Amino acid sequence: MVLRSRAKLQKSYTPVTYESDGDSDSDSESNGSDSDQDDTCCQKCGSGNFPSKLLLCDKCDKGYHMFCLRPILVSVPKGSWFCPSCSRIKKRKSFPLVQTKIIEFFRIQGTKESIKNQSEDTLKKRRRSSSIGRLKKKRKLLAHNPTEDPQRRLEQMASLATALKASRTKFSNELTYRPAMAPRSANCAALERGGMQVLSKEDTETLNLCKRMMQRGECPPLMVVFDSNEGFTVQADRFIRDLTIITEYVGDVDYLTKHEYDDGDSMMTLLSAADPSKSLVICPDRRSNIARFISGINNHSRDGKRKQNLKCVRYNVNGECRVLLIANRDIQKGERLYYDYNGYEHEYPTEHFV
Repeated sequence: MVLRSRAKLQKSYTPVTYESDGDSDSDSESNGSDSDQDDTCCQKCGSGNFPSKLLLCDKCDKGYHMFCLRPILVSVPKGSWFCPSCSRIKKRKSFPLVQTKIIEFFRIQGTKESIKNQSEDTLKKRRRSSSIGRLKKKRKLLAHNPTEDPQRRLEQMASLATALKASRTKFSNELTYRPAMAPRSANCAALERGGMQVLSKEDTETLNLCKRMMQRGECPPLMVVFDSNEGFTVQADRFIRDLTIITEYVGDVDYLTKHEYDDGDSMMTLLSAADPSKSLVICPDRRSNIARFISGINNHSRDGKRKQNLKCVRYNVNGECRVLLIANRDIQKGERLYYDYNGYEHEYPTEHFV
């Protein structure tokens, strides 16, 4: 599994110790009219190295390396970009902790039928949880265990709504197929190069159970928290058991060939076909869920790899490709969620991740 990055930004760069170069004056003189551009230095590290990674603020013209910014930027932003100093006037607005607004934002159902389904699903869940040892042995997936306190669940959903509003993203908990993009018929798991593992009938029922719980407002016990170094992050709000389905990675589905040079930094591989023209990606920049805010590990450090507590797996679900984020070990309350953005293609630059 891989979270795709912009194709032109896949060359890796290694950390260096910046020192003054004695030949810098002669170099700037030889460049003539380009001297002003060459003299631009990063306001964080003081170096002018890696000019292709140096962003200029559209307001104050000061420079910043993408990898020196916190949160780090992995690709050149689309449109205007403002440095941390100039963008401070834009404050994040917390989503109002009002039940009616949260119900409307997430389109939560509250009918008598949903209450009936809730009772049936709870019974199924109890039956499954009564034999955890057997499930572990057979590696069956588990449904998430929502927080019992309704007020706390509202706070969890409000934290996600805040992040989605800040990123100008609409909430969606399903893959979406839009006009002028890839049609649903293109999502054919049989086209996967080398084949794709099939989600068992029982695990498919568990996935559907998670979807129904979300529709009722019984969200996974997760909080979206803003971190000055990593941006929006996700942390467990209660203990989460190994093999629990955390969420599905969703968004607009489209052909990879149409997005190879996009500057979006959150595209996910959905279908890797033998014929590249049939490969699909998930684009979560317009419609998405909490999966978009789960952090990636630093593949270049041991400490980074130790943080991983989720695995990203593509499944054949009734003939279609789906991407699930699943706990790969027990997760304690307050622990931040991480998974590997680079499954096997190693396209996403993570060497500067915290």
